[in-house]
Amino acid sequence: MDATEQKQLVHAGYIEAYNRFDVAGMLRPLHENVVFRNITNGETDLTLTDKESFRQQAEQALQYFSRREQRVTEWQVADSRVEVLLDYAAVAALDFPNGLKAGDTLQLQGKSVFQFADGLISSIDDIS
Repeated sequence: MDATEQKQLVHAGYIEAYNRFDVAGMLRPLHENVVFRNITNGETDLTLTDKESFRQQAEQALQYFSRREQRVTEWQVADSRVEVLLDYAAVAALDFPNGLKAGDTLQLQGKSVFQFADGLISSIDDIS
């Protein structure tokens, strides 16, 4: 799998589906044994270790925001790894324990690191 195919899988296969709230589309490019980690301030606060766990979490997360968008600002591709720098914007659909209220806009920058196996995404690290 070359760099162009990897970028296509990440962008068209995963990020665009994420932005459309399309869980089935997000799942298509994922390996059955995908590992997903959410890392905030250097701490891993969520780890999922298969496609079914990812699906359950992605479906649950649909209720959190009325609008969300990941926009790639930079690509870094090497071997079987793609790192994307992201601008993230979302509108809260409900009140969060951290003080974010329904209707509030959340904006942050982060990065996601994708790795590949068997022509599919085998791991995703979301880092903010």
